[in-house]
Amino acid sequence: MDQEQILAKITAMVDDERRLRDAVASGQIDSATEHERLGQLERELDQCWDLLRQRRAKSEFGENPDEARVRPSSQVEGYQS
Repeated sequence: MDQEQILAKITAMVDDERRLRDAVASGQIDSATEHERLGQLERELDQCWDLLRQRRAKSEFGENPDEARVRPSSQVEGYQS
């Protein structure tokens, strides 16, 4: 996945997050469903941001950004930028 694809995926996940919050506000889904899906989105977002950082770091230091790999959510969860 290249940088543009990663950014597009991040944008789509943020849009999903907004839709979820709107669905709860309008009563279409319950907060437990929202909480579960938001947790999943947060883990996936952490992984995407980590992959993007890896790619940028590899590029900056003359390495091949295509060698960056998605790391397990347990490894990247809660990273601070």
